[in-house]
Amino acid sequence: MNENDVIEFVTGLPGVVAVTAGEDNGAPQAAWGDSFFYYDPDDDPANRKWPFATIVVKDYEGFDTASDLNRPGVFRVNIGVGRAVFEELLGYPPAAHADHHQALDYRVLDRLLPHPVYAAQSWVCVLNPGEATAARVRDLLAGAHARAAARHRAGQPVTPA
Repeated sequence: MNENDVIEFVTGLPGVVAVTAGEDNGAPQAAWGDSFFYYDPDDDPANRKWPFATIVVKDYEGFDTASDLNRPGVFRVNIGVGRAVFEELLGYPPAAHADHHQALDYRVLDRLLPHPVYAAQSWVCVLNPGEATAARVRDLLAGAHARAAARHRAGQPVTPA
């Protein structure tokens, strides 16, 4: 999967709005080139507080550098999966991530990992999804979309956790 494959898959889900940060949409320069996926069937920017998934294409210096995204051609798909799915995938709850953080290599490609910064909020990630993870990434994206849609229908904010 490349970035466009991910964007096409996610925007093919009902009610999804994708925003790729850039100067033209007033996004902070640090985020330019990154894509954010929101469940927003009404296409109302006021509904876009928390994405359910993102694609990040570069390091955020001083904040999010563990994946070494400044390597040529490397991108990271980030997915808010919820506590239960996070624990099912990783074998520990999001709140216990600090105990595991140092043992992980966040630079490895095509492997499901806890998000290096947002694991405690139930986010996982994959750098350059490929043969080993592409099907799982699609399933997780569909699940995150379903969670966001259910929260929207219930009138709850679509929060990252």
